Amino acid sequence: MTDMALTLERSINAAPDAVWRVLTDLEGSEAVLSGVTRIERLAGIGYSIGTRWRETRTMLGREATEEMEVVGIDEGRSTMIAAETGGMAYRTEFTLESAAQSDGDAQTLLRMRFSGSYLSPSWLQRTMAKLTARLGLAAMRKVMQQDLDDIAAAAERG
Repeated sequence: MTDMALTLERSINAAPDAVWRVLTDLEGSEAVLSGVTRIERLAGIGYSIGTRWRETRTMLGREATEEMEVVGIDEGRSTMIAAETGGMAYRTEFTLESAAQSDGDAQTLLRMRFSGSYLSPSWLQRTMAKLTARLGLAAMRKVMQQDLDDIAAAAERG
């Protein structure tokens, strides 16, 4: 059961392969994603299923570090990243769709879906989640939109 989910999308004036390169460049993500302050690779070479890293980002004025893992890839089309923390399992899925602008230039629709589910929720966790859901989703929407904008800017720069 998904306890929270949010989907955003962004049109990018770049071909899907350019967007895919930015999206899957783990070491480069620290320079691309303005909210990320540190990346530490833990396992894997390149970007493949099982690749794990520790990502530190600033959220709500505080640094938070999560251990992430690539759990799904459809090369050039989609990838899914998983994390678990604080009794919740998180999934972030990116999908890319090719589109052409009216002038024939390449364009990509990048969709980002974030979801979270409690692993073994207590009644207190469920109650607190209901009370803070709106604030949490608003903060997550802002972070996701910034990530999409940062990825777009890097892909469009080439």
